[in-house]
Amino acid sequence: MYHFDVSRAIEDCCRWIQDWFAENGDGCPAVLGISGGKDSSVCAALLVRALGVHRVIGVLMPRGEQPDISDSQLLCKHLGIRNVTVNIGEAADAMERAVSAVTPLSIQAVTNLPPRLRMTAVYAVSQCVGGRVANTCNLSEDWVGYSTRWGDSVGDFSPLSNFTVTEVKAIGRALGLPERLVEKPPSDGLCGKTDEDNLGFTYAALDLYLREGIAPPEDIKNLIDRKH
Repeated sequence: MYHFDVSRAIEDCCRWIQDWFAENGDGCPAVLGISGGKDSSVCAALLVRALGVHRVIGVLMPRGEQPDISDSQLLCKHLGIRNVTVNIGEAADAMERAVSAVTPLSIQAVTNLPPRLRMTAVYAVSQCVGGRVANTCNLSEDWVGYSTRWGDSVGDFSPLSNFTVTEVKAIGRALGLPERLVEKPPSDGLCGKTDEDNLGFTYAALDLYLREGIAPPEDIKNLIDRKH
């Protein structure tokens, strides 16, 4: 029967992070985008546990005014990590104008442009400080392809890639993160919908299917399998 040992998971993940940096950037800082959601929050907390607070740098990247930017600030203050804010508003607006001048903008192009610009910003900051970029995607998202290619789907290393959403939440609670960050409804912050609205099923149903083989109703199972 499936059982998630959260303490063991934290210990193993932190050891993996330490080993990875020993081989791929001994003494380098870890740099990651901070959205204020559970994934970036839990990833940052694991990095602090593994590397120490002085080797983690968070990058906040609002597009103009971001209503929930206080969640990102709360996370940085809670962990005590260094952080910088790079507002991508002007860059995103300029890119939209440049592309629309040569072809009509599609909804997908507009939706995925900010994540790609954000990853550009994270890598720019990382290269300025000699850092390594963390991919904050989890197993549940990766399983159904719910990420932006060349946006949040990339990074130099990926601490959460073997953990489902349910497990990420358990790790967040075990690490003492504020509940509002752990339970914040996952959203891309772009289209006004939650991840689950866009996917057509809940992460809870997906995680049961992945870890325990408990299949959801046939139409949902088929949707999950097709996305995978």
